[in-house]
Amino acid sequence: MTRTDYYRAVLLGIVIGMAFISGFYVFTQEDEPEAPKSNFEVVDTYKGCDVVRWHYNMLAEYKYFLNCKND
Repeated sequence: MTRTDYYRAVLLGIVIGMAFISGFYVFTQEDEPEAPKSNFEVVDTYKGCDVVRWHYNMLAEYKYFLNCKND
């Protein structure tokens, strides 16, 4: 067995092993849908109103507003 044949066999083994592992991962992974995350969160109350924190996922800033329910 020449050195080229050896390298070819090792490379073929790596390719087949990676294909087997990839196929195993793809076919055994359970796809569970993720619950959507809300951008709104009630953080406190002020004079009977809810203080709501809002943020846009792509930015690192929070905005607050009051949500008063008129009954």
